[in-house]
Amino acid sequence: QVQLVESGGGLVQAGGSLRLSCAASSSGIIFSINNVDWYRQAPGKQRELVAAISTGGTTNYVDSVKGRFTISRDNAKNTVYLQMNSLKPEDTAVYYCNAIVTITPSTYSYWGQGTQVTVSS
Repeated sequence: QVQLVESGGGLVQAGGSLRLSCAASSSGIIFSINNVDWYRQAPGKQRELVAAISTGGTTNYVDSVKGRFTISRDNAKNTVYLQMNSLKPEDTAVYYCNAIVTITPSTYSYWGQGTQVTVSS
C-alpha cells in the first residue's frame, strides 16, 4: 500500500499564498509515482481538477488558476507541491491530490485525505 498525505492548507486572506504538499510513502514497497493531479471540492460543488503534472514534468491548469498556481514535483522526495498565490475567496475548498502509482507490474490510483484551504475576503 502507498499512502498520500496532503499538508499545507489553512486560513489565509485574499491575495495571500499557501503551498500544499502531497507526499507519498509506503511500508517497504517499491513504487514510482507517475501523473499527479490536484483536485478541489467546495461545499455543494463537484470535485474539480485544478492542476496536473506528468511523469516528465508537463503541467496543465484549469483556466481559473492559470498564472496564480504552480504545480511541481520532487521525485527524490516522492512529493508534489501546489504553490498557490494571489488567492481568492473562490479558491476556498478541500484540496485533494491523486497519484497514479506503479507497483510493478501494476498501476494504482491513490487519493490523499484532503486539506482545507479557506480564503477570507
